[in-house]
Amino acid sequence: MKDFSYYNPTKIEFGRGKEKEIGRYIKEAGINKVLFVYGMNSIKISGLYDETIISLKKYGIKYEELNHVVSNPLLSRVNDGIKLARETEIQAILGVGGGSVADTIKAIAVGVKYEGDVWDFFSNKAIIKDALPVFTVMTLAATASEMNGNSVITHDETKEKFSIASVLVNPVVSVINPELMASVSQDYLAYSAVDAIAHVIEMYFTATYHSDFNSRLVESIIKSMMSTTEILLKNPDNYNARGEFAWIATQALNGLTPTGTEGGTFPNHMIEHALSALYNVPHGAGLSVVIPAWMKWHKDKNIGQYQRFSKEIFGLTSADEGIYALEAWFKKIGSPVTLEALNIPKEDIADIATNAYHIATVWGYSKDYSLENIKEILEKA
Repeated sequence: MKDFSYYNPTKIEFGRGKEKEIGRYIKEAGINKVLFVYGMNSIKISGLYDETIISLKKYGIKYEELNHVVSNPLLSRVNDGIKLARETEIQAILGVGGGSVADTIKAIAVGVKYEGDVWDFFSNKAIIKDALPVFTVMTLAATASEMNGNSVITHDETKEKFSIASVLVNPVVSVINPELMASVSQDYLAYSAVDAIAHVIEMYFTATYHSDFNSRLVESIIKSMMSTTEILLKNPDNYNARGEFAWIATQALNGLTPTGTEGGTFPNHMIEHALSALYNVPHGAGLSVVIPAWMKWHKDKNIGQYQRFSKEIFGLTSADEGIYALEAWFKKIGSPVTLEALNIPKEDIADIATNAYHIATVWGYSKDYSLENIKEILEKA
């Protein structure tokens, strides 16, 4: 194991009915006024909106609202939230929804405390030094946003999809009630499973040092995510499987799996960010297209780990067998594996690669991922 520091300040409240106490959790943190952020109308249809308001009022928490947060959240809406939070003297941000809402509240939280353009943080022109506290009630399991300090936002005008990461925007308290996730459609359940797998599989293959324990941890997450996904596709009302799915997704990106490793990058996310920025495809759907293509391109750079993956996950032998087995599983659960399935023509590969290469330069990946390398990966998709 390599040296590391591990700190995660988020308190998880997991279980049935925990969302009804969100007002208490906020009050216990000394907060009296929040910006309540959510997506479209789904939480109103489900009744979660009303339950949230009742809880806030019960504990004397004043609130302002910001809604219409979209999938692949936009900088313009973040700026709307920053403006509203400043004008109304908000003390904290509450997000009720999925990863897009969580991404948005974290960006708002750092933007309120910064005199410049919040995009400076995403383009590595500024370092996050302060932020408002954030709280979440999750309605989708995928991103682990409930227990990390990550945020991914798309710039409306430039079509850049960049990210930030800071422990300052780890949620203070996050509520995970598997019952709130029972209405997630089967396609988004599949995309969520792919996203969680992507969060662990990239370091697994790219780290220059990855201990046996870390590898076993990753393999456990992948196998558990696959099994619970298959259960839920057959029986969406299975509470225990839904709960396991949610907790697995949280563990996949709460900082635990990379501890003690060395090196490692997120090239699949880099390329997928270009896809979803340009075509607004669901993040997990884009990942299920990119991952097998990238694995075919990358396998010879760490052939032993690919052979291990094949054996431990699928009981197979060769690297190629493991790659094709994962691709087949993506197909089995209904997630796309080709650009064509996303209605993206092959002729657009150059434009996608150019966008992805720009991300590579910002993330410091351009040495390993040249424009031509990215095109080659996309050609395999």
